[in-house]
Amino acid sequence: MLTFAQFGAGRIGAIHAANLAASGDAQLRYVVDVDAKAARRLADTHGARVADARTVFADPEIDAVIIASSTDTHADLAIAAAKAGKAIFCEKPIDLSLKRVDACLAAIKKARVPMFVGFNRRFDPSFRALRDRLATGEIGEVEQVIISSRDPGLPPLAYLKVAGGQFRDMTIHDFDMARWLLGEEPVEVYATGSCLVDPAVARLGDIDSAMVVMRTASGRLCHINNSRRASYGYDQRIEVHGSLGRLMAGNHTPTSVELADKNAVSRDKPLYFFLERYAEAYRIELAAFVAALAKGKTMPVTAEDGRQALVLAEAALKSINTGRPVKVAAIAGRRA
Repeated sequence: MLTFAQFGAGRIGAIHAANLAASGDAQLRYVVDVDAKAARRLADTHGARVADARTVFADPEIDAVIIASSTDTHADLAIAAAKAGKAIFCEKPIDLSLKRVDACLAAIKKARVPMFVGFNRRFDPSFRALRDRLATGEIGEVEQVIISSRDPGLPPLAYLKVAGGQFRDMTIHDFDMARWLLGEEPVEVYATGSCLVDPAVARLGDIDSAMVVMRTASGRLCHINNSRRASYGYDQRIEVHGSLGRLMAGNHTPTSVELADKNAVSRDKPLYFFLERYAEAYRIELAAFVAALAKGKTMPVTAEDGRQALVLAEAALKSINTGRPVKVAAIAGRRA
C-alpha cells in the first residue's frame, strides 16, 4: 500500500483524491492547500489529514506526492519532493519557464526519484486505441495528424492573467498529443492566432484562437486548431492520415441516441466540460502512475515529456511573435 500526500484541493485535486481513494493500492494521508476550508473538506471526504509542506516532506512514510496546486507552485514543490526522496505526480505544466523546468529536471535526476507529468489525454481510451492501432501499422506510415481542441467557453479572465498564455496553458496538451502520435519529434513550428472570442483577452497580451502547423524531419505534418469557444460543447477530435488509410477518434456525447425525422438527423451535443470528457482518462492516468511506482517501472509520461511539450509551446509563441516558422532545436537547446 503506497501512501500519498496531495497538494491542491481544487477541482483537479478533488478528481485525483477520489481516484486515489478508489484505488486498492494507495491511500491518501495528507492534503495541503492555501485554502484551509477546501483542504479540510477534501481531507474529511477521504479520511486524510490537513498538513503543511514541511510535515509532508518530513514524513518517511509518504511514498509519493500529487501536485495539483496552482501552476506557479509546481516546480518548487517538485524540487522539494525530489530532495525528500518522494515520487512525484505533477499536473501540467511543470512550470511556465523553461529555465525553471530545467532546474526541476536537474533536481529529479540528482535525487533519482520518478516523476510523472499529468498529460491525461494519453490515457483516454479512444485516443489510446487510436495510437495502439497506429503502432500496428494499420494505416501504414503516418503522414498527417490533425488535432481539434476547442473549449466550450473562456475561463475567467483572472485565470488567464496567470495561466501563461494559450500555448502554455491549453495547447500544451495538444503539443504532447502531437509528439505521441507523430512517432517523430517536430523540428519546425509555425503558429498564428487571433482574438475572436473576447477583446479582453487581447488586452492581456494573449490569444483565444490559434492554428499551429508542425513538421518532423521526415516531413510528417501535424495541424492543431484551438479555440476558447465552441457553442456546441467541448470539442476534442483527432484524425490521423497514413499511407494506407485514416483513423479518427471523435467527440464523446451523453448518449448515442440519434433522432431522424422529416426535419433533420440529430444527436446529443458533445460533453460540455473537460472534467466530464476526461473522467475516465484521469482515473486510468493515476492508476498507471501507481502501478509504475509499485512495480518500479519507468513512468509512462516523464518529466522530459513535460519539458518537450513546453519547448513546442515556446516555439509556437516565438513563431506568432515573429510571423515566421521556428526551428525547435533553437528552443530545445536552452537548458539551465
